[in-house]
Amino acid sequence: MIIDQRGCGHSLPYACVEENTTWDLVADIEAVRRMLGIEKWLVFGGSWGSTLALAYAQTHPERMAGLVLRGIFLCRSSETAWLNEQGGVSQIYPHQWQQFLAPIPEHKRNNLIAAYHELLHGEDEPGRLKAAKAWADWESYLVRFEPKEVDEGAQESLAIARIETHYFVYQGWLQGDKAILNNINQICHIPTIICQGRYDLCTPMQSAWELAQAFPEAELRIVQGGHSAFDEGWIRR
Repeated sequence: MIIDQRGCGHSLPYACVEENTTWDLVADIEAVRRMLGIEKWLVFGGSWGSTLALAYAQTHPERMAGLVLRGIFLCRSSETAWLNEQGGVSQIYPHQWQQFLAPIPEHKRNNLIAAYHELLHGEDEPGRLKAAKAWADWESYLVRFEPKEVDEGAQESLAIARIETHYFVYQGWLQGDKAILNNINQICHIPTIICQGRYDLCTPMQSAWELAQAFPEAELRIVQGGHSAFDEGWIRR
């Protein structure tokens, strides 16, 4: 079973960020479990879903039969800086980085997350859609080991762009960069597998490594692939 989180997929209202925080999503997951009458379940999450799965598990450890995590992201400032600041993954795809910068005036490029957040949540609809397309194109380009051009339209890009900037600005409503790592003791008894692409440019290996060091009871599996579960390395695995 896959859950469309608030504002995404088939969830309505589309691209809405009101009453949309990590802890609202944790409550949603728990509401689904109760609705289905499941006593304990195995929770899977990839990328941002790994953050959410860990937050849910630390909130409701008694409901966990196991955890499977892929492409580890802990919603830390170092991770968002890697994605959205000069000197991170921008050095690997400089041409696409210039396209990512294009919607933002030069005097606002010292804080791209804040600048994108302002555009994406503003009243200028053409500017909002242009920013949504640029944000989604940049991230979509990073997820594949062999990148492909993105054909998703601006309106379709709006949810991921608005919601990601909303979460990044508020640092996921977590209590600091170490919030998840500092609470591993609450879930160390839960059978857990951590799967990570060695060449993942979207959520690099470092976070998976640090999670495994804090959580030695978990099994770390490294795949010779990138971020996308559709990369050949993941499929072979």
